[in-house]
Amino acid sequence: MTTTVDLRTLRLRPGEVRRETLDVELEPFVLGGQRYEAMPGTIPVELQLSQASGATVFDVQLDVHLNGPCMRCLGFAEVERHVRAREFHDFDAPASDELHSDYVVDDHLQLSAWARDAVALELPEQILCREDCAGLCPVCGKDLNEEPHEHLERDPDPRWAALQGLLQDEDVR
Repeated sequence: MTTTVDLRTLRLRPGEVRRETLDVELEPFVLGGQRYEAMPGTIPVELQLSQASGATVFDVQLDVHLNGPCMRCLGFAEVERHVRAREFHDFDAPASDELHSDYVVDDHLQLSAWARDAVALELPEQILCREDCAGLCPVCGKDLNEEPHEHLERDPDPRWAALQGLLQDEDVR
């Protein structure tokens, strides 16, 4: 379900401010091949619209809680963010102008798309179960948070055998 706001019905006068709270459904995020969903799926978004010098100013605020797998150990991870964003839109500006918002299409503010993009910009580089997550063992795949260990004796990877042969040939010379 996409939430849009029909800007033709607003008819804001210069200096006038309107505030609305709208329920917006956020589509899941796919980061690093993993899926992260907002909980709950529909969140309240505070939208403020004002008219200033011929352009409309849009301000949005929302609180989001995302769940999904930890990017290191694949355990449960969650992240919470308070998101604020601002867009300007001058209906007379050309599409390439910075005063032309990409979220205004056919006189409708695409609030769902804008809210989702604003959240995406606030997400950390990695979503982790905890800051010091140790991840998975690269040898056996066990969770290093639950069972810290090291593999002292490792069999060499057979893909390196040809290089090992070259090294031995060099030692003979």
